[in-house]
Amino acid sequence: MGKLALVAKITHVPSMYLSELPGPRQGTRQDAIDGHKEIGRRCRELGVDTIVVFDTHWLVNANYHINCAPKFQGLYTSNELPHFISNLNYAFPGNPALGELLARECNAQGVETLAHPATTLAPEYGTLVPMRYMNEDQHFKVVSVSALCQVHYLADSARLGWAMRRAIEEHYDGTVAFLASGSLSHRFAQNGLAPEFAFKIWSPLLQALDEQVIAMWQRGDWKTFCEMLPEYASKGHGEGFMHDTAMMLGALGWSDYAAPAEIITPYFGASGTGQINAVFPVTPQSGQAVPAPQASSAEGYRAFGRL
Repeated sequence: MGKLALVAKITHVPSMYLSELPGPRQGTRQDAIDGHKEIGRRCRELGVDTIVVFDTHWLVNANYHINCAPKFQGLYTSNELPHFISNLNYAFPGNPALGELLARECNAQGVETLAHPATTLAPEYGTLVPMRYMNEDQHFKVVSVSALCQVHYLADSARLGWAMRRAIEEHYDGTVAFLASGSLSHRFAQNGLAPEFAFKIWSPLLQALDEQVIAMWQRGDWKTFCEMLPEYASKGHGEGFMHDTAMMLGALGWSDYAAPAEIITPYFGASGTGQINAVFPVTPQSGQAVPAPQASSAEGYRAFGRL
């Protein structure tokens, strides 16, 4: 019935907002902003009605959660970096029906998920920053999914992404995009060193690791990447333990996925972290490629848990 038309891994660095404002950082993130605008343009071209964001700034300690209020509007200041994002206006429509549909299918597939269609919960900036550039005219409806998952298995996040694609293709009358909103390596510069690392990666090791991962993505070596994802998420300081990436890959087909990534905004450093905008072609699923709901065995934890 419905269609998953576009999948992307995107940055949400708050310096994109600073880049708009008069001052020494003005214009310095234009490439990332332009990448967001290009992804938004492609969504319009593909007829997308709703963007679902896997938000690594939405921290949760139990279950998976979907923020699908009818409308989002407010004034946002980051509690993490109030000197980067202060008094950011936002407004865009939600999609309660889709959010509830996604939760129903995730639960049916063994991943406990709660939809929140009647809530005052505001989105986090992993959703707000990209929507500022992709959805300025409120063209798209927006659904936000918790992806800073403290006590969750990566296998379950992969299955959640797979279940959400199944919900769209089998039960939704519309066209959807999935955005995995989070960085590659996410080791912030040590306190006092942030200005020095404003445009750099924290360490040569993390930069080399990120660059090897991007090379895997570009040649479509998803089997290797899925095998190494738990260790990469841990030892590479992946943002949100890279649950957004697991969700994205679950929707694409997990280790059976074979298409190469298209880099929209090349890899760049921001306050020590590694960032990118990349689009992943949506190809037909080849059966049930994602892991089953994660058992609590030690072997399962080593394979897909937080190492």
